Amino acid sequence: MASPESSAAGGVAVIGSGLIGRSWAMLFAAGGIPVRLYDVDPRQVTGALDNIRKEMTLLAQSGSLKGALSAEEQLSLIGGCSDIREAVEGAMHIQLFQVFSAGGLVQTIQFTVAKWNTVYKWVFVCPLLCSAGPWGMAECVPEDLELKQQLFAQLDGIMDDDVVLSSSSSCLLPSKLFAGLAHRKQCLVAHPVNPPYHVPLVELVPHPETAPATVDRTHALMRKIGQSPVRIMKEIDGFALNRLQYAVISEAWRLVEEGVVSPGDLDLVMSEGLGMRYAFIGPLETMHLNAEGMLSYCDRYSEGMKRVLKTFGPIPEFSGATAEKVHQAMCVKVPDDPAHLAARREWRDRCLMRLAKLKSQRKPTLWASFPPAPGPRSGVSGRLCLGPTLALTRDTRDPTHGSAGERPF
Repeated sequence: MASPESSAAGGVAVIGSGLIGRSWAMLFAAGGIPVRLYDVDPRQVTGALDNIRKEMTLLAQSGSLKGALSAEEQLSLIGGCSDIREAVEGAMHIQLFQVFSAGGLVQTIQFTVAKWNTVYKWVFVCPLLCSAGPWGMAECVPEDLELKQQLFAQLDGIMDDDVVLSSSSSCLLPSKLFAGLAHRKQCLVAHPVNPPYHVPLVELVPHPETAPATVDRTHALMRKIGQSPVRIMKEIDGFALNRLQYAVISEAWRLVEEGVVSPGDLDLVMSEGLGMRYAFIGPLETMHLNAEGMLSYCDRYSEGMKRVLKTFGPIPEFSGATAEKVHQAMCVKVPDDPAHLAARREWRDRCLMRLAKLKSQRKPTLWASFPPAPGPRSGVSGRLCLGPTLALTRDTRDPTHGSAGERPF
């Protein structure tokens, strides 16, 4: 097992100790990288370190702790600072965040330059869910383009020609964020998904002039700390994740608004239907598997899909009577007081933890290297292999397993 000392030279300073800041600190520690955690209020740092210790202990007990190091070894890599100069001294990478209260911006955007030894030189500017405090926890953070542009202009004036400047914005386009910067080739967005420790996806979105090496370098850094980066080949509003998410939300809202399905049943369509398989394969592979390949699927079902898509309505307003109806239905399931919401989020994270553990046991397999297995119509039992360490057994004589031509979805 690698020791903390040998896992990385130098370290990372994390400025801001809220939810996402703690998650990133844990991820860097899982990669064997020393972390210094700083916040303007020393009490926040103390609370964050206590929270991290509790969380890592639970992760270790459940077998869900990331990285090769033990929980104690990872915890030994994370320390707190009450002096920002002490936090950043000697750091190769400095992670900074915006800290908000429920009522708005309560602290200024902070920034610095990251140095990632001779391989990585990287600046990462990321919005942060607010630190726990007397105002509670904000669920999301508004993004201010003008403030970010001012921040990046300051960084542009001090950064070297081999430093990567990265923002974790969820909605602002790189062409706007980095407009007018001299170092545009070194800039990109690296958008994580909340909570980052349990949901590894990071969208890498380049500026139109971003150098390929910039994307490659950030991709390698994300892989190093156990995340799953994807390359967005060109910028587009909403990137990929939010465009897919908003498409689902939009049609879900219309179906409820038009009285087609109740809010509770709508959520079941995803959690007990589409979401079950999308946790392991995406929509394109689903199409590929539900026929004799993608071309077969398109040939069989394209007309039906286009017919249904033409019936989709306008963009919902997400307000009025439908909003009240959905709100009431959600509150029956989860009351909207802080205690119930926090308990439900904790339950969600435990589920994500178990799912991540299951997914880590299955490794990607190139099926082209395997001979064809007996199909459902052969009447023999088969094994669906998802990798060398995880196999799901299925009785292919089950009549619910129709042929591809019978069941397009």
